[in-house]
Amino acid sequence: MREAPPGNSQDHGRGAAVRPMVLALGGSTRALSTSEAAVRLAAEGAAQAGADVHILAGRDLMLPIYDADNPDRAPEAERLITLTRQADGLIIVSPGYHGGPSGMVKNALDYFEDLRDDSGSPYLDGRAVGCVAVAHGWQAAVGTLHQLRQVVHALRGWPTPFGAVVNSSEVRLDDPSAAPAAVEQLHLVGQQVVEFARMRLAYREGSRT
Repeated sequence: MREAPPGNSQDHGRGAAVRPMVLALGGSTRALSTSEAAVRLAAEGAAQAGADVHILAGRDLMLPIYDADNPDRAPEAERLITLTRQADGLIIVSPGYHGGPSGMVKNALDYFEDLRDDSGSPYLDGRAVGCVAVAHGWQAAVGTLHQLRQVVHALRGWPTPFGAVVNSSEVRLDDPSAAPAAVEQLHLVGQQVVEFARMRLAYREGSRT
């Protein structure tokens, strides 16, 4: 996986043959967490599909509480916003905390409010977003996935048709070879983000000609 290139590929006439840039974010602060492993596996799927992938996981997302009235941003928050502007698609992975996304992940998503006045593509408009939830139990995992998709809709993003859930009470990702079905699903999330990003780039390129 590569570092994100400068600039927004959506603004440079890139077509379907060029590698989209995908931002994968999420996880938790716990070392070797299942949710961070899920971020990296979904990102792996995007890379295998031909994307340049940048990952912000775990403590990369330990940001100050979003304050809409204060325009000053910590360097980590500026990095998140810059990479989101550059991204042709996103992958968002959250652990399930008490039936919903973690506060750390939700706070990171709140920073996307800084994108509301972006010309041509406010918020996540025009970008596919793959959502993944990880929780100790199916009910918590599915509920968290549903809420992530609602947030993406509110941000004008396009949730991929397939969203993955990982029940950490049954599946461990520290050895991906022991969980082939979960790995396949996580890879599919990343692949669908890239597939949509390529179609969107091709459409934009065609609309200019």
